[in-house]
Amino acid sequence: MFPFSALAVIYVDAAFVDMCECLRGQRYPVHPLVVNPRKKLGPIVLVRSFPAPMYATNCWVIAQGEGQECIIVDPGMPDISRDIEMIIEEHHLKPVAALLTHGHLDHTFSIKPLADGYDIPAYIHSEDRRFIADPVGLHGEQFVSQLAGMEFAEPLSVKELKNDAVLDLVGMKIVAIHAPGHTRGSLMFTINDELLVSGDVLFAGAIGRTDLPTGSAQEMTQTLKRKVLTLNDDLRVLTGHGPETTIKFERKNNPYLKELTL
Repeated sequence: MFPFSALAVIYVDAAFVDMCECLRGQRYPVHPLVVNPRKKLGPIVLVRSFPAPMYATNCWVIAQGEGQECIIVDPGMPDISRDIEMIIEEHHLKPVAALLTHGHLDHTFSIKPLADGYDIPAYIHSEDRRFIADPVGLHGEQFVSQLAGMEFAEPLSVKELKNDAVLDLVGMKIVAIHAPGHTRGSLMFTINDELLVSGDVLFAGAIGRTDLPTGSAQEMTQTLKRKVLTLNDDLRVLTGHGPETTIKFERKNNPYLKELTL
């Protein structure tokens, strides 16, 4: 969910609606229902993002170009399936898989309608899989109190991932990196050694919070040391919330990475 740092503190009220309202004016404001412009990245020529209205979670649609197969990453909340369908229709894309960086609802809420609607599998780390259908165990008390009466279910096809799993999808090499700390089953993904989908592990100038169930500050520190700082400087980072960045920029400017290299 939200980054937890001196640079990005989100205050959450008890009421579910208030949780959205208190984001306005903070580091990750609630975005209007618009999509970002197309971005060209060499061989990966189509990357579209849609910031979900609640918590401004970035949902990514990635393909090699117009009219090609694509992957969907972290479809958030509330149900944004129609917004993602519009992006797919605009570029004449064919979804073949959905990737989940972790099990928090702001990254999984729309996974069932999208995965089942396109008849595609959803990929998630084995440690976080159970929270797709039972999100209560992965969220704080204030959030859980708002889930009473709501029902959740897995997509028809769910595939579990482990560290270093390699997916050959849409003509791209996608490598899963187990990155615990934010949640026990958090993942990052490298794509063609050009992109890093960082989920809620790494943000521009911040990192993911570690105070929610299955989160661990100690594991996050090890993830940053062994899984993030070892990455290529040239990787372009597609974050779970907020703007894009690069490993090179974060290595030099992110205080949480800098303190680990002193």
